[in-house]
Amino acid sequence: MEVTEAALKRLRTDHIDLLYQHRVDPNIPMEDVAGTVKDLITEGKVKYFGLSEASVDSIRLAHAVQPVTALQSEYSLWWREPEEEILPLLEELGIGFVPFSPLGKGFLTGAINDRTSFDKTDFRNTVPRFSEENRKANQALVNKLTQIANDKNATPAQIALAWLLAQKSWIVPIPGTTKLHRLEENLGGADITLTDSDLNVIKAALADIEVQGHRYSADAQKLLGRK
Repeated sequence: MEVTEAALKRLRTDHIDLLYQHRVDPNIPMEDVAGTVKDLITEGKVKYFGLSEASVDSIRLAHAVQPVTALQSEYSLWWREPEEEILPLLEELGIGFVPFSPLGKGFLTGAINDRTSFDKTDFRNTVPRFSEENRKANQALVNKLTQIANDKNATPAQIALAWLLAQKSWIVPIPGTTKLHRLEENLGGADITLTDSDLNVIKAALADIEVQGHRYSADAQKLLGRK
């Protein structure tokens, strides 16, 4: 409650449209979290309830107390774990999905390869998937995206976003950037229609290419409410 009240003051507004719990807190029962958000919704201070990186069990527990509107978790062409249990559950419960890192933390744009060096403060230095060896191995996926993009007069990033949009109508990816031209490029992904043939080519490529490296370090993985 106190955190939300402080946020309302900082934002200079009387309500928050979508309030996320950005990581599941193992020390607080999910029913208590959902109940608190329910109270905030009743008071008119919050409109909708969202979760991030929550497990199937956490989502069900929360949804039983206060309907969850959206789940935010990582999902992209090189991290498809949500397809196993999360997406079927969201479809069952009518919850929208907001994939973060839809461009694989920049790798799926084609702008990164095994020779790329990151600033010492860059988070990707801690990510096993971004080791030089794994970047070299994972280049095969970007090469396939680039091939499809060239055929569509598009960029690999736009194909990666178009693929996400083609999965379900209730999936809304949120690519991040600090550059205007990248924002414009990303928006262009919504204008690309992938045919069944295109999607089959991508599906075949994904079946043949095994992405190398974990998406988080061991320490960071402990902070997640799921795999």
